[in-house]
Amino acid sequence: MGVSGSGKTTLGKAIAKKFDYNFLEGDRFHSEANKQKMKKGIPLTDEDRIPWLRKINQTLQKKQGEKIVLACSALKKIYRKLLKDKLASETILWIHLCDEYSVLKTRMENRNHFMPITLLKSQLETLEPPKKALTINSSLAIGKMIDQLELHLNEC
Repeated sequence: MGVSGSGKTTLGKAIAKKFDYNFLEGDRFHSEANKQKMKKGIPLTDEDRIPWLRKINQTLQKKQGEKIVLACSALKKIYRKLLKDKLASETILWIHLCDEYSVLKTRMENRNHFMPITLLKSQLETLEPPKKALTINSSLAIGKMIDQLELHLNEC
């Protein structure tokens, strides 16, 4: 989890490959209306995000028992609560990817995504970092991030 440009998809795919998990991209669950709103530089509201999060949650409920890595911003505590509704909470590990604004901005400038850079500050303002999460600096190499994950899992 984390703001746009934090490396959620890149790390999520790497974790899924390393541990033989299925990968879900949260952005694929956005409605066309949400995507258009973001393309226009308009931040999503809670009312925009809740149906999106419920759609992801419904998919996760259907896939309970499967090993899944989900890349999703999950910016607020209430969003994370919606995502894990009716799921076995002991099977969820939140990984919070964070970095400096300048790094996130540069990454966003170098990719093809529907969300413009102008919304990055809005996401950072909305972000409520989780208290119970593995927090990783997304400037680390993917291998180092996975090393941190493995160390965390071994300590649990």
